[in-house]
Amino acid sequence: MRVGIDLGGHTITAARVSLDDSGRAVIERSAEIETPPGRGVSDVLGAVAGLVDGLSTGRETGVGLAVPGMLDALRRHAGVMPNFPKEWRRLDIPDALCRALADRGLSLPVRIENDANCYALGEGAAGEAVGLSSYVVFTMGTGIGSGVVVGGKLVTGAHGLAGEGGHVVVGSGAICGCGGIGHAETLAAADGTTKRALAEGLPGDFRDLWAMRGDPAADRVLDVTIDGMARAVATVCHLLDPEAIIIGGGMSRAPGIAPAIKEATMPYLGLPYRETLDLRVSSLGNDAALYGAAQI
Repeated sequence: MRVGIDLGGHTITAARVSLDDSGRAVIERSAEIETPPGRGVSDVLGAVAGLVDGLSTGRETGVGLAVPGMLDALRRHAGVMPNFPKEWRRLDIPDALCRALADRGLSLPVRIENDANCYALGEGAAGEAVGLSSYVVFTMGTGIGSGVVVGGKLVTGAHGLAGEGGHVVVGSGAICGCGGIGHAETLAAADGTTKRALAEGLPGDFRDLWAMRGDPAADRVLDVTIDGMARAVATVCHLLDPEAIIIGGGMSRAPGIAPAIKEATMPYLGLPYRETLDLRVSSLGNDAALYGAAQI
């Protein structure tokens, strides 16, 4: 039994996760709090430790933390954590959280992983990827995260930076939040979509905009979003030939978005890949990262 934590800019969610008789991961109990204002290291790690303490039964074997940032190969430090203060950079996060837990009398090992990678592991543990050995998960939200599993193992790369499907180059000239130019995230994520919508005098909220499909102005904005995602999906199909591609995150809940992405992807695919594309929507929603964090 382990505790999985999903660290977000607005909320921190935790869950006690165990295995049922069939070996499938199940959430026994969960809790959620708002991320402390300022998102400082001491306040956030203290809040995380409080959640773990509240869920603990004394039988847990460890804590897994899903971190919204790019991590080093050893999974100790975050090189980039957008929306969090610079004091997080180069912090030994597992060690710091262990100390925060110790302040509450808890002695538990801590491991960390990128949040999108945790989402991917969660889908394999209890979601749409159960039984699959090679698959890719895209999380569509403020940005575009992704996690890659090949041969049953998470792909992290030589420097810990592999699997960033939201940062494949799709031809846009926009500068991404990571500093690169032309990434899928600049077109297909909620932030980029909102900017284009507001420039057209349309609602900035993605749900409201999606409900306006059929309106020419709304379609001009949404077509760019769908096309950016389609290019990213086609790219990973050609590179990895996965059994399935799973989309999650808040945008994935828009009715009909998966068929729209699949249709837009087809022209970009080589002919053999058009027969094999299996695009699914996450069945776990935001719980996927909790399941995954408990697996690391």
